Amino acid sequence: MKSFYLTDVGKVRSHNEDSVIILKNHNNDYLMAVADGMGGHRAGEVASSIAVTYLSKHFTETFYNLNKEEAITWINDCVTNINNDIFKYEKGHKECVGMGTTLVLAILTKDYLLFGNIGDSSGFVIKNRELHKITIDHSLVNLLVEAGEITEEEAKDHPRRNVLMKALGASPKVDADIFDCEMNIEGILLASDGLTNLLETSKIEDVINSELEIEERIVSLIQKANNEGGTDNISVAYLEIEKEESGEECDNQRSEN
Repeated sequence: MKSFYLTDVGKVRSHNEDSVIILKNHNNDYLMAVADGMGGHRAGEVASSIAVTYLSKHFTETFYNLNKEEAITWINDCVTNINNDIFKYEKGHKECVGMGTTLVLAILTKDYLLFGNIGDSSGFVIKNRELHKITIDHSLVNLLVEAGEITEEEAKDHPRRNVLMKALGASPKVDADIFDCEMNIEGILLASDGLTNLLETSKIEDVINSELEIEERIVSLIQKANNEGGTDNISVAYLEIEKEESGEECDNQRSEN
């Protein structure tokens, strides 16, 4: 396995509200996560940090020898506890009222691959050198696309494209979508919408499939998003699976400044 993650403030925002992590425990299980915070007075930065810090600590301390069903429960429990922690923090910090964060995560063990998602940060797998989006955006425009009200092309420039239908910190109770994936893949990519709103899938594929070192590929993705305007914070987490490590499609069980 090779992995690398990076976050960048972009070209427009004054500070970075994203948080990102890749961890491996002693059992060689991997956790990847990207959280895209929202809220004034740097509150989004607090919310995304609460999410990623909780996941990191809980993964290191408790994620050992869990079967798939136990891992799904683990994800759901984490989501509930992170959501509760965000609301608790708000009570003591009035300037942070209304803060929230997206969260996309992936857990890879020798036996299974799971994705969890709340909001519009994205999770992908790379299979046969092609990028396949696994997660489903919890956004207003995606809801309108699925309802046939607008086209995918219209969604790209829709004036309410940043409106989320679900996020951590937005409601006292929130559930993640969980996706169970087969393991015949070459890699896993998580990204905030600062990347996916500016780069087409084909451009991301070109970089991921290039001969650059893994670190250079992630840096290149962020540079390309900045070259397209860098209108948001940009975060990417990528894990590459060596060919002999690869274990099919997926089923929905529904920093750098």
